[in-house]
Amino acid sequence: MDESDGSLAKYAGIGIQFAVSLIAFLFGGQWLDRKLGTSPVFLMIGVFVGSGAAFYSMYRKLMADQRSADSRDADSRKDDQGRGS
Repeated sequence: MDESDGSLAKYAGIGIQFAVSLIAFLFGGQWLDRKLGTSPVFLMIGVFVGSGAAFYSMYRKLMADQRSADSRDADSRKDDQGRGS
């Protein structure tokens, strides 16, 4: 993996976003449980919704990166074929 394109920072950012999303929904669920006296219903809902949202966001970003990498590879192969390599 070529680190000059910032992929290391990009993937670290995805991990941080995953953790922040999960923690935000967890605390949101905990806050709702305290306000409504329904412990641990909204805490559990928050954890599952946060996990789902985080996984979905991570999946979309990774698939977009994969598409761009595939496009770069295809362009590179076309350039190589055009040169007679």
